[in-house]
Amino acid sequence: MSETALRIEADEYLPGHGDHSFGVRRYDLALDYRVEGNRLSGRAEIAAIAHEPLRAIALDLQDLNVSKVTVDGKPPAKYSHRRGRLEIQLATRVEAGHELAVVVAYSGNPRPIASSVGEAGWEELADGVIVAAQPHGAPSWFPCNDRPSDKASYRVAITAPADYHVISNGSLMSTQRRASSMTWTYEQTEPMASYLATVQIGRYVVRGLESPTPMHVVLAADRVGQLEVAFGRQPQMMDVFCEVYGPYPFASYTIVVTDDELDIPLEAQSVSIFGSNCLSDSWNAERLIAHELSHQWVGNCVTLTNWKDIWLHEGFACYSEWLWSERSGRRSADVHAREHWSRLDGLPQDLVLADPGPALMFDDRVYKRGALLLHALRLTIGDEVFFLILREWVARHRYGSVATVDFIALAEELAQRRLGELFKAWLHDGALPALPDAPH
Repeated sequence: MSETALRIEADEYLPGHGDHSFGVRRYDLALDYRVEGNRLSGRAEIAAIAHEPLRAIALDLQDLNVSKVTVDGKPPAKYSHRRGRLEIQLATRVEAGHELAVVVAYSGNPRPIASSVGEAGWEELADGVIVAAQPHGAPSWFPCNDRPSDKASYRVAITAPADYHVISNGSLMSTQRRASSMTWTYEQTEPMASYLATVQIGRYVVRGLESPTPMHVVLAADRVGQLEVAFGRQPQMMDVFCEVYGPYPFASYTIVVTDDELDIPLEAQSVSIFGSNCLSDSWNAERLIAHELSHQWVGNCVTLTNWKDIWLHEGFACYSEWLWSERSGRRSADVHAREHWSRLDGLPQDLVLADPGPALMFDDRVYKRGALLLHALRLTIGDEVFFLILREWVARHRYGSVATVDFIALAEELAQRRLGELFKAWLHDGALPALPDAPH
């Protein structure tokens, strides 16, 4: 058994993913994809750095065939690829701080990765591709150090049939036509967790939204007439969340609407993806649009270190729905909070928000109880300090990784008071705490 295989799991919620012994600074991915036959060929250049003395590293890559590996331009001592792990034995031992240039050539038919928390990853649509990688789907399409705390910059060049539109994270740097194909090159300069890397491929057109922040909606041509109904208020949402959380953290924001219906929308860094069933003026569609936009600050810019702290993403995004409702003249956050408190009060009281376990990490109670915690904090300390905490949370941890203890420390610092009992009740007790009274 290799030295790598003996290491403690990077995240107990996702066994077999990630490695703390090294980090990745940059991924440079060159992909060639054939829609017909779902055939992917890739070359990944990975700039890594050793965090400790190493004789081996392990990358996550599932269900694809590796044809060649080099490290610093030379073949490694050996490599093996099995059970979703590409283990690379280095030719010589390297010390902490040593930079490694790893290149992996691979190909195959990508597909979602199944686990105890469901399926995630590269998935075929009726005509195109969606990549929904949260939390463990990134290795379905590129070799990576698949832990959320290992954030890197990305360059992704994707060649696909010319009659398809390709979206990835960050800024579109170039397109190049070659006969019947087109190569799309994207650059994501801000650090990004591997599960937030995405590719979307479809027969799409692009429509811009008027906003100081560049925003585009990418959708099927015959859906353009429904765009304004669903996304007409997106610029106002952007203004609200810039006020709540601070400046938008990326160069642009892209909304992809697949022609397929999707059970749930999802966010990637600088991108959100919705099914055609979200092209509606209903509150349910609108709240989901607000939810995914807010993740650009809370989840993507500021990212959890371990998956047990998922409430730092979903609780904040759920509360952002209520804040959008409040700021747009609908029901107040307090009305939403008390309604959802009553619903949670009638459900099993077996969820521990600070550590829900992998089976419950995406349970709706995590979302709602996390939002209720934030509302209880707001009622306890007052609006002025509460909204200062939200802005400072993003400003202090911009492009970094966080844990629940970091949020508690910040809240106590800015509130200038101990808040241990409040956080203990909401985070660690099974029973649902009472909400404080609303101010008169």
